[in-house]
Amino acid sequence: MARLTSPPGSQSSLREANRARLVESLKRHGRLTQVELAGSTGLSPATVSNIVKELTAAGLLHTSITSRSGRRATLVSLSRRLGLVAGVHFSSRQLHIAIADVTRTIVAQTSLPLALDHRHDAELDRLAILLSDMMESLGGSVGDLLAVGLALPAPVDPRTGMVSTPGLLRGWEGVDIGADLASRIDRPVYVDSEANLGGLAEAREGSSRSVGSSVFIRVGHTISAGLVVNGDLFRGVNGKAGQIGHVTIDENGPICRCSNRGCLETYAGGPALLSLFPPSDGMHRLGDLLQAAEDGDGSSRRVIADAGRHLGIAAASLCNLFDPELIVVGGELGQAGEILMAPMRHSLDRSALATDTGLPEIVGASFGEWAEARGAIAIALDHVTVDAEALPYSA
Repeated sequence: MARLTSPPGSQSSLREANRARLVESLKRHGRLTQVELAGSTGLSPATVSNIVKELTAAGLLHTSITSRSGRRATLVSLSRRLGLVAGVHFSSRQLHIAIADVTRTIVAQTSLPLALDHRHDAELDRLAILLSDMMESLGGSVGDLLAVGLALPAPVDPRTGMVSTPGLLRGWEGVDIGADLASRIDRPVYVDSEANLGGLAEAREGSSRSVGSSVFIRVGHTISAGLVVNGDLFRGVNGKAGQIGHVTIDENGPICRCSNRGCLETYAGGPALLSLFPPSDGMHRLGDLLQAAEDGDGSSRRVIADAGRHLGIAAASLCNLFDPELIVVGGELGQAGEILMAPMRHSLDRSALATDTGLPEIVGASFGEWAEARGAIAIALDHVTVDAEALPYSA
């Protein structure tokens, strides 16, 4: 039977809108107290309480008691029984896969190394098999996934789903990646850049959750940034916003993979840093460099610090253009912590325009190497439909 549509402006229509607003807020933020829900939705506490009771009774929401500032509060989340989503991150050298329920609780995850020049066809075939195996281990199948989010180490054009800039991810260009994976697993797939999705994870549930605007700078084999305003990504027309790895540091510098000269990546990206060591030093991956720095090797610490200074100069330009409240540093090299971030702050202080309130703080990412996969989970959840409107109304 077709569901009757409530006339605009009716009491039933208002209830539908209020329910939808509350559910969308929980999809966006994960778990909130009823007081926080009132603040995020603009609804009165009484209205929030009534909707929570109604949707909890219908099985769409789950409530529990928590303590905030010494006071008992009701914590609200979507019901786990609504289903599962997957977050996938293809970096330049690593694949991360996480499966989570709608509360963003991870129920399964795995990671494995990738060849440097991996191609979309072989890797998407392998991903389809891995997702199937992981879902089977949970007692289900790929068909039980509500959606899949996918992070790539290159800018993605939001209009086409393709890598937007030639030369940045060879073997993945000219293909609608989301549609290609969807054809393999018969589930909806949503694709964005790794920096954007790392920034989204930090803004929704990590280091930058409490600020209005932030930048997530991902430093690893490649360098890029995600720009977030009020919890939403700013991608630009072609998805290229935040590509600071290709900001020119020296117009007469080395040739970059983007075909320009002297880009930030040619001074602070993983291959550039590793190339500074002789083969006998065994510096094959950034993990080797990080381990040597942690063990106190002076050359390794100096190389990372120099990269931090270059990053700080580029971050200063980004601050002058975007003016964020906070800078979050993630990616493999971000795990170097203060060895990298202290020189970044020094360069930022020297190069960015000063303000009365000071420059943005620079902090480390909350989720380490899993930030991008968690952002992929978030973008998948953003596209999941929870039909609170289809429930019958109480009198």
